Amino acid sequence: MRQEKYGVLMVNLGTPEAPTPKAVKRYLAEFLSDRRVVDTPRALWLPLLYGVILPLRSPRVAKLYQSIWMAEGSPLLVYSRRQQQALAASLPDVAVELAMNYGQPALPQALARLIAQDITRLIILPLYPQYSCSTSAAIWDAVARSLKRYRRLPSISFIRDYAAHPAYIAALSARVAHVFARHGRPDRLVLSFHGILQRYAEEGDDYPQRCDVTRQALAAALDYPAEQVLMTFQSRFGRDPWLLPATDETMKSLPSQGVKRVQVICPGFAADCLETLEEIQVQNREIFEHAGGSAFHYIPALNDDAAHVEMLRQLVMAELR
Repeated sequence: MRQEKYGVLMVNLGTPEAPTPKAVKRYLAEFLSDRRVVDTPRALWLPLLYGVILPLRSPRVAKLYQSIWMAEGSPLLVYSRRQQQALAASLPDVAVELAMNYGQPALPQALARLIAQDITRLIILPLYPQYSCSTSAAIWDAVARSLKRYRRLPSISFIRDYAAHPAYIAALSARVAHVFARHGRPDRLVLSFHGILQRYAEEGDDYPQRCDVTRQALAAALDYPAEQVLMTFQSRFGRDPWLLPATDETMKSLPSQGVKRVQVICPGFAADCLETLEEIQVQNREIFEHAGGSAFHYIPALNDDAAHVEMLRQLVMAELR
């Protein structure tokens, strides 16, 4: 009888290899060419992407990456790598690889390293707490494409999301409680999730509902008024309608409503990255303070926190059972 051998492929979105216009352009080109991310007809989208968007956005985005770059590299990759190493240490009999859906470490190569170890059971772990067609489903597509080259396939488990997993909610609530204790309780706690096109939700993507599941579970776990926990969506791009309410517009309007102190957490991000460290901690802080707010605190992502790694371990063990 063949002995079972398990493998885990952790996958996050991706990041440029360096905070330079060339590296950012290469990363954005791969990311924004995915039909799961932008489904505009290619004949219209690709000339716009390569002729206008990439030349204009790449230098600007590179400067933003430079402002958050760590000594070890991109924060998203640094924290994701730490998560992988900690998870592997907690699962000594399981092969654990990390991949980015766009950029490095590339998903096909990470998958190849697992297949080369003759695994019999593969667990795909997207590092997205809330499912979306533009994130989790894009990973499924990439895995399926990569597996086409192999004659023998392992059994495959795909962790769709973990929006209300008790250990995930416990880790989030502990992180919030720590910041409450340090900075005091805010007038509002804002949960800012990455946005998607409104049309995607209308066509069946249940991402908004999965975000609200997290909001409800976190609000119930906190010693804090549930009506003061707000859900917003960030990172709009292009002219098509995105999910509302928008984080930046919310920050602009709250001070006029008497809300002077806010704390913001981004529960849709498993690791801190450009969208949290720059867009939220810098840009939205400036928006809030310019509008008359007096205290803005960003609550860091779970990153490689021990409670977060334990939650990931529980997700894997549930699949193995």
